[in-house]
Amino acid sequence: MSGIDQSPGVTYEARSGETWRDPYPMYAALRDHDPVHHVADGDHWVLSRFDDVFDAARDTTTYSSAQGLTTTYGEREKIGLDVAAPIVMLDPPEHTAFRRLVGRALTPRHVQAIEPLVRAFVVGRLDRLRELGEADVVAELFKPLPSLVVAHYLGVPEADRSHVDGWPEAIVEANAHGDPFAAGQALADLLGYFSALMERRRVDPGDDLLSALVQAQAHETEVDDVEILGFCFTMVAGGNDTATSLLGGAADLLTRHLDQRRLLLDRPELVPGAVEELLRVVCPVQGLARTTTRDVQLHGVTIPAGRKVLLLYASANRDPREFGDDAELLDVTRTIPRHLTFSYGAHHCIGAAAARLQARVVLEELLARCPGFSVDGDAGVFASGNYVRRFRSLPFCWNAPLS
Repeated sequence: MSGIDQSPGVTYEARSGETWRDPYPMYAALRDHDPVHHVADGDHWVLSRFDDVFDAARDTTTYSSAQGLTTTYGEREKIGLDVAAPIVMLDPPEHTAFRRLVGRALTPRHVQAIEPLVRAFVVGRLDRLRELGEADVVAELFKPLPSLVVAHYLGVPEADRSHVDGWPEAIVEANAHGDPFAAGQALADLLGYFSALMERRRVDPGDDLLSALVQAQAHETEVDDVEILGFCFTMVAGGNDTATSLLGGAADLLTRHLDQRRLLLDRPELVPGAVEELLRVVCPVQGLARTTTRDVQLHGVTIPAGRKVLLLYASANRDPREFGDDAELLDVTRTIPRHLTFSYGAHHCIGAAAARLQARVVLEELLARCPGFSVDGDAGVFASGNYVRRFRSLPFCWNAPLS
């Protein structure tokens, strides 16, 4: 393999739960010694360098999403998504028209309109945390905030919003434990709920994205119920745990790196840029898979057609070849022209602006109201699941001394 110092000891092992605590040495070994890595158990491949992942993410002709985003072959059929394909499992041109339609409601300008709602919720939860003194910040803030945002966009009534947490967690847990039946049941519940809600919105539309999509069916014949249900799945499954991961990871990093927190306390104008750096370093979705449509030659290795390829976004985001020798470190003053936390190209995360908004508001309010907060990442518990690295619980203290 030209230009690569191969090491026979380099392996990729899927992480879940406690094994998520420190995957980064494995990522570094893959980047340096086996950037086109074959996993024999499951017969899939792993890309770990920035340029390789970046190129693959943009090349939807060669690296297709249509067979699902995990390394499991036949994934869509196993969990019941063979008909209601989410937008993230469509390739252009099928993907393009529907993304353009939903993208009208998820532009940064439209997302800014919900900032008062987000800020009021964050302030209220921080007031509660101040009263408690110590608590699980995931349960009190980092989990319910993304659920609120997703439910708001989809027009889910407040009484039903607990489902927005329950469904994705059930699907992820079931997949992590190799139980496609349980995952399929949770998915069926999700799709059944939104089928009923769609019918309600046809006769009683609200000021929400689901109502807008249902109403658009009268004017845009290419939009059907299956596409809308797939989009609901994408919003619930993709917009919930990922934001929870970002918020928990950010709090952990700013507890471990107090020098970086002090910079933000002294210079609040750095917060928007710090959000980008935290997105890069935390990288909630550590990787997703595509399927090759042809043989691919890369670094002297041939990936055969029809094989799953895991794009390790989190490894790419820490690649010194792209971000310099200090790529593993948090630097809230770093200028980042690009990163792969939201993927890139046609499948760039449609909820990116909403994620940035939540992170910015939480950081602004947390630093202003609780500059001495701390979280205990070592005592935190990681959630099951092979693709999103997030705290399931994270102990929080309102006023710890900044040593």
